[in-house]
Amino acid sequence: MSERCGWAGPEEIYIHYHDTDWGVPEYDSRALWEKLILDGFQAGLSWITILKKRENFREAFQGFDPNVIAEWGEGEVLRLLENPGIIRHRGKIEATIANARVWQEIEAEEGFDHYLWKHVDFAPLQNRWVTQADVPTQTPLSQAISKDLKKRGFKFCGPTIVYAFMEAVGMVNDHLVGCPCHEKVAAFARENPFPRLKS
Repeated sequence: MSERCGWAGPEEIYIHYHDTDWGVPEYDSRALWEKLILDGFQAGLSWITILKKRENFREAFQGFDPNVIAEWGEGEVLRLLENPGIIRHRGKIEATIANARVWQEIEAEEGFDHYLWKHVDFAPLQNRWVTQADVPTQTPLSQAISKDLKKRGFKFCGPTIVYAFMEAVGMVNDHLVGCPCHEKVAAFARENPFPRLKS
């Protein structure tokens, strides 16, 4: 009998995330940015901590609209530092504002979705890991993406964060081969999902 990836559980919110969200290819520029920001907030914490606060984050950050957040300043930082429903870390909050401005630049240049997905030739990489110990925490590709994002001014985007992000948004399928979600996620892989996503 197949079993879920070992990290998924035991809490129902974690199981649901694994079964319905993690690894499913995401092609929306705004949604991709939101997930990368949340992965940045996770730094030094566990993902379930962020997962439990995700709706609070979405409310506090006005739906993670980078065009709105890019205009924020010290007033909004202070407001968020008073919000117990999120991770109150000044550095990460300030980085979110700076990262919104980087998103705007990349979005204007080529689209944030295009920028990310071109690194995998616009098709999810299909790994076939047998055990959780086989799964890397970072790869040369996540290192390259991290380096370029940092060069552009993006913060809290180290190679481990970037790889976790790539797994979550389906740029790589890291469900274990024995997990029932592996083939389900693999079936979502599509060639060039948007006509504008061309190298």
